[in-house]
Amino acid sequence: MRYARQNKILELIETHEIETQEKLSALLKESGFDVTQATISRDIKELQLIKTLSPSGKYMYAAGLNHANPVTDRFIKIFRETIKSVSSSGNIIVVKTLSGCANAAAEAIDSLNFPHILGSIAGDNTIFLVVEHPEDKDTFITEFNSMLG
Repeated sequence: MRYARQNKILELIETHEIETQEKLSALLKESGFDVTQATISRDIKELQLIKTLSPSGKYMYAAGLNHANPVTDRFIKIFRETIKSVSSSGNIIVVKTLSGCANAAAEAIDSLNFPHILGSIAGDNTIFLVVEHPEDKDTFITEFNSMLG
């Protein structure tokens, strides 16, 4: 739930001028996340959000410099904390995650821009990845396992 909420926060600050934690809280609640002020403060700290001057002249939340490069420790942490297993058949890779974590893990995989992955579909605890050719799955699984440590 935390990763889904934090991904939603990043989405919201890209699409809205959010000046306060109260406005962020309201937008999260509209999106189905029941949050407290303490949770929002913790998320802001973990995401390393900064306040920057908006085009309208007000200060708003923005992603810090660490979000310019999508290959971050945060994505590796998502993998390590949520992935349970990886298997494959043909040009399909099936990734099993903890319940409710597939969307966050799929977002991490998509953001890492693996060269042979054409796309991903995420459910609650399962991700289907389609690779260009069946032989490409071995490259992905090797990279994936090295990220998991």
